[in-house]
Amino acid sequence: MKRFHVHLHVEDLDRSIGFYSKLFAAEPARVEPDYAKWMLEDPRLNFAISTRGARSGVDHLGFQTDDAAELAELKQRAQSADLALADQGETTCCYARSEKHWVTDPQGIAWEHFHTLGNIAVFGSGTQRGDPAPCCAPADQGSAAGTGAAAGSATTTPAAEAAAGCCAPAPRGKPVVGIAVKSASACC
Repeated sequence: MKRFHVHLHVEDLDRSIGFYSKLFAAEPARVEPDYAKWMLEDPRLNFAISTRGARSGVDHLGFQTDDAAELAELKQRAQSADLALADQGETTCCYARSEKHWVTDPQGIAWEHFHTLGNIAVFGSGTQRGDPAPCCAPADQGSAAGTGAAAGSATTTPAAEAAAGCCAPAPRGKPVVGIAVKSASACC
């Protein structure tokens, strides 16, 4: 069974966690210094917020699948409809390791289709643009995961400063002919 996914960029993580926790009558399933996620069952929703965007608002929408077969079905459906598809394969982002691909709607909104394979300790890993540091590592490496502490209260490490460059806004999805893709963070 698929789960609808929404990812928003917010300016104040703690204030937004308070608001959405009241709205959903549930606490987040995961809280990091720059990210929070609710895994709701009614409705089946993966709702994520982060402070990594260039501006507040919807970053992307999507579907999270329970298994690889559902992900393959979504990919086949997109290919059959001649949708421009950007296949990332296995990647790390949003504190998770996932298999994913992207499509872009006629308005330029990115749609992520993904199957989560496991959790990771940083927002994303690997290298982008030749940076040797982990991509999207939280600036506050010393805080305990799940505390929701503000990243600005800790000293930024050189590795975190180097990693911050890979999280600069970058196009999402793959453009459909004649339709611009909106800019969003390179990581989920």
